[in-house]
Amino acid sequence: MGNESVSIMETESIKSENSSRSRRSRSHRDRNNFRQHSHRSTRSSKSRKNEDMAPFQTAVTITPDNRDGQEIIEVQILPQDDNWGENTTAITGNTSEQSQSTEDVSNWPGEPDTGIGFMCQRYMGALITYVLSAVAFLSPVAMVVFPKLGFFPALSNRLGLAEGDRLLACGAECKGQLVSLAFKMAILAIGAWAVFLRKPHATLPRFFLFRAGVLLFVLICCFAYWLFYIVQVTETARAATTPEETVDYKALVAYASSLTDTLLFIHYLAVVLVEIRHLQPQYYIKIVRSPDGASRAYGIGQLSIQRAAVWVLEKYYTEFPIYNPYLERIPVSKSRKTSTSFKFYDVDGANNSQIQQSQSRAMLAAHARRRDSSHNERFYEEHEYERRVKKRRARLVTAAEEAFTHIKRLHHDQVPAIPMDPHEAAQAIFPSMARALQKYLRITRQQPRHTVDSILSHLANCLSNDLTPKAFLEPFLVSDPVLQNEKEQKSVQTWALICEELLTRPIADGALFQLRQNDVSLLCSVKKLPHFNITEEVVDPKSNKFVLRLNSETSV
Repeated sequence: MGNESVSIMETESIKSENSSRSRRSRSHRDRNNFRQHSHRSTRSSKSRKNEDMAPFQTAVTITPDNRDGQEIIEVQILPQDDNWGENTTAITGNTSEQSQSTEDVSNWPGEPDTGIGFMCQRYMGALITYVLSAVAFLSPVAMVVFPKLGFFPALSNRLGLAEGDRLLACGAECKGQLVSLAFKMAILAIGAWAVFLRKPHATLPRFFLFRAGVLLFVLICCFAYWLFYIVQVTETARAATTPEETVDYKALVAYASSLTDTLLFIHYLAVVLVEIRHLQPQYYIKIVRSPDGASRAYGIGQLSIQRAAVWVLEKYYTEFPIYNPYLERIPVSKSRKTSTSFKFYDVDGANNSQIQQSQSRAMLAAHARRRDSSHNERFYEEHEYERRVKKRRARLVTAAEEAFTHIKRLHHDQVPAIPMDPHEAAQAIFPSMARALQKYLRITRQQPRHTVDSILSHLANCLSNDLTPKAFLEPFLVSDPVLQNEKEQKSVQTWALICEELLTRPIADGALFQLRQNDVSLLCSVKKLPHFNITEEVVDPKSNKFVLRLNSETSV
């Protein structure tokens, strides 16, 4: 009986273990099926809803982790349909509560200012410049034309029409002055158009002192000349009783020519102050972009802080690489992902205080070991990422070269074939390189920048201009300049200038200012170039003669 009871108990325990294992396996299989079904349904619903959207969409999921009190951010870059991309890429990592996801749409630059205040600030200075330039340019012409139009009625009334016409007559010398005045006015018009009558490409927060000073000088000059013209010339003509007391037309032409000469000298002063003074480099400026750390250094001349900020932005948009927020964290393959969570089991039945102390010591030791080996992991991650990028780049170049071999330009002397326009030809050869291009854009995180329509348009343009495959791949392989990014191609770019000094002051040694646009900031530090002392050293011609020293141990 004892043996039978023991065998029955063992049989029941085995059955219970098998049943529990079967239940666990069924529950695990059901959970996997539910996850796969939900993933398929979610993916199909997203593909149906986003047919007209960009080919790459991003999704961010933040789930709390109860084990260590931190959060796990899962970023998924989803393709548009099954033809363009089939796989998804996920990046998972532990971040602190103060970190921000780069997938947030608020990180992208906002819309430019379009209000009435911005429009007035942008065009008011140019409007004042245009009006003042027109008044200064037309002043000599008015001084010459007004007497011909009867500007001196008192002269004709007191001296008679015959004497007035004789005084307004223009001889050979007067006509020569008029020709000289005409050429001076033409030169002044071209110079004013080149320096002053340009559309401003930047709206500064404060006045440009040199430009404002030149315009003020023009205003004072015109006011002074018109004052003397009205008071001296007009009043003298009205008070004259004899022809000798009046001013003849030749003197008026000379007066207008004098005003034109003065305006030409003012224009020369404006060219020196506005266009030439800052050309000679006196400082070098170091520009560091946050958060990716891209930097450049340039030589810069004597500029004010706000004009130096405009100069920095011109260099930034034409020479800096494109900032890609999706590469702030290096994509790691799934095989290299390791778990960072720890589980503790009470085996010896110790009390709670001892368990907590042992858990805290084990956690501190594990974190210390992981912190000590983090640089090694980063090195291998960067090395592996560079290897994957080079591998997919080589595949992309090979696929593009093979795809371009299938297209040949149709000439009139060839065998009749079905002709295709550049866009149809691009659609015909694009599927052969689409997978390689999609994988390369995924590993380099360029999916938000390039859509299928833009790629097809670029491919059609390359085919119509007989470009090579590497010329077609240039926008994907080269990440600069910043203006190559379609998101940066806007009519107005708004940046905030932060500086402790007054913005109209010139830059100096040790000056520091910052340009900020949302999450992108440019820190600019200025240092003075040293004085270069070049000395002359004369080399004796006899020292340039050599002899051959033979040694038995040498091979010569």
